[in-house]
Amino acid sequence: MSRGKFITFEGGEGAGKTTQAKRLCAALEAQGIETLLTREPGGTFGAEAIRELVLTGIDDRWSGMTELLLMYAARVDHVEKLIEPALERGVWVVSDRFADSTLAYQGYARGVDIERIMSVHQAVMGDFGPDVTFLFDIDPVLALKRVETRGEQLSRFDKEALDFHKTIRDAFLSIAQSDPDRFVKLDAASSRDEIFAQIKSGMSDKFDGLKI
Repeated sequence: MSRGKFITFEGGEGAGKTTQAKRLCAALEAQGIETLLTREPGGTFGAEAIRELVLTGIDDRWSGMTELLLMYAARVDHVEKLIEPALERGVWVVSDRFADSTLAYQGYARGVDIERIMSVHQAVMGDFGPDVTFLFDIDPVLALKRVETRGEQLSRFDKEALDFHKTIRDAFLSIAQSDPDRFVKLDAASSRDEIFAQIKSGMSDKFDGLKI
């Protein structure tokens, strides 16, 4: 059995990743490809417990370095117990966020040294990473308006000032520019159908003409 593919969705708050991740999984399943939808931080019992610690509480509950270590504790559990076993079974895994978010949020936005983050990543993840990453790029002003209309409890990151979210956007664009073979940049201000059309095109380009 061939190994599954690992696909990640990245971007700031309110970019619409979750909706499109579900849609991609449904489209792959319709083509007979077994898929697994997951998220970060989260995906396993332990990682979901860490998610609660990271996303809730007062704004300054954790330092950037503490957030970094919590994120990687969750990520190791996630990869070891869920993602890697699924890939070995031939399942295609779609994750709403992965390591690029840590680089953007804890590195660029929280000020943790980028080289230190990369050292932590290499120590615990080695060469493991996504086959393709879709970056949902959107003006933070528009994205935050979407967040406000979701009617959900705001996370610690949702509550950050606009400048924080602008830094996150710039960070993702910089990360994507440094790894163009892996990233597909999407116009996340488009309609849902237009965004999904961009995803389908990217999947076809990355996976030998795959039609979904």
